[in-house]
Amino acid sequence: MYDVLIIGAGVTGCSIARELSRYRLKAAVLERSSDVCEGTSKANSGIVHAGFDAKPGSLKARFNVAGSEMMADLSKELDFPYENNGSLVLAFSKEDRKTLEALKAQGEENGVKGLAILDGGEVRRREPNVQETAAAALYAPTGSIVDPFLLTVAMAENAAVNGVEFCRNCEVRDVKRAEDGTYRLRTVNTEDMTEQTLETRAVVNAAGVYADVFHNMVSARKLHITARKGEYLLMDRKTKGFVKSTIFQCPSAMGKGVLVTPTAHGNLMIGPTAVDVDDKEAVNTTQGGLETVLQKAGVSAMNLPVGEVITSFAGLRAHEDGGDFVVGECEDAANFFDAAGIESPGLSSAPAIGRSLAGEIAEKLGLPENENFNPVRKGIPCLSAAGLAEREALIREDPAYANIICRCEMVSEAEIVQAIRRPVGARTLDGIKRRVRAGMGRCQAGFCTPGQVEILSRELGKDPGGITKCGTGSGLLTGTTK
Repeated sequence: MYDVLIIGAGVTGCSIARELSRYRLKAAVLERSSDVCEGTSKANSGIVHAGFDAKPGSLKARFNVAGSEMMADLSKELDFPYENNGSLVLAFSKEDRKTLEALKAQGEENGVKGLAILDGGEVRRREPNVQETAAAALYAPTGSIVDPFLLTVAMAENAAVNGVEFCRNCEVRDVKRAEDGTYRLRTVNTEDMTEQTLETRAVVNAAGVYADVFHNMVSARKLHITARKGEYLLMDRKTKGFVKSTIFQCPSAMGKGVLVTPTAHGNLMIGPTAVDVDDKEAVNTTQGGLETVLQKAGVSAMNLPVGEVITSFAGLRAHEDGGDFVVGECEDAANFFDAAGIESPGLSSAPAIGRSLAGEIAEKLGLPENENFNPVRKGIPCLSAAGLAEREALIREDPAYANIICRCEMVSEAEIVQAIRRPVGARTLDGIKRRVRAGMGRCQAGFCTPGQVEILSRELGKDPGGITKCGTGSGLLTGTTK
């Protein structure tokens, strides 16, 4: 019998897991994919929003501002990339200017600090590549960027070190409440299709676009989540410095619009679109969607370096019909806790959602504090970011740091091995990529895939033919030639 089972190992589920590990309990995270960060959390903007565009009094406003304020300290505690780069919302007309004034007033009501409206000249002094037609901008100094993969991985690793189990390739098929008030979760292993039933005192529903499915299994008060697709283009790190701040356009009913932003690793990213789709697995990009991204990003910035595009991707946001997050205990299903409808600003909000929900669960279940909780997690030493003396020290300690596997991002064998051996370690090529950036560069794994397959095969004790890109159904090799 578990105390808590968490459905979903995205940024929200991993944040809840990490915060629950502050208490003495038996808990597990159930994830249908081969790794953490495989759903919405793997395909977003990596933006820590300031919190000015959420409706005052909403859960989005509450958790966004609180999560944003937590992120800098959390990045030091868990050792993931974070940069306080500020954000600008551009105005091109008198109507846009009114929108900026409304956003500023709304942000101040939400508790966002330092908001200011800048004239067009000041905007271009800060960001020379912003279009000359921009007449003003709302400046939010607390806007920031993070690596969304490493944020999620860091919280998962820290939760695991503090006692939370992670069950990957574990798809929840059914949730039922027993007469004694506990829950039975029927699961299927997505690799060998074996079934298992797990019992728990409480359930946390952090299942992204599928959160309505699990909620509706136990509650008569139904939720409905629509998958809202966003397509992006990512450019080479040669574009570093094209913009320093995150550049937004005035928001619409469908979201915050197409942005132009640096990533935490120095790439330039533009997107996303916002199109509601029926298929909750529709993460394909489209010609029309990417053309829209380019056209709309060009409204904000001049001379976009489109020749430096190295990849495109799409993600799905979980839009609940009510338009707000659904967080807390289900009214007609005791000890079933929702973290549903977590669309933007979900990444920014995740630390605060985790802390709030874990505290609520601990109080409800009477969980004692974990006196051995360790809040600190250290990341994998990064060769490309190290100075010469540090590189020499790394190689002396582990000669595998001298064997470069990914040339574009200068990722060594030692880093890949550590990514595999860490708590909740990588089991796939995508798992390695998100932890140490092998395959993230200009050639998009064209050079380093064979080396990564060899290392995964060796470390996992698997035949190379069993190594996959991202789990079941994504095999790379079909046989040998000699």
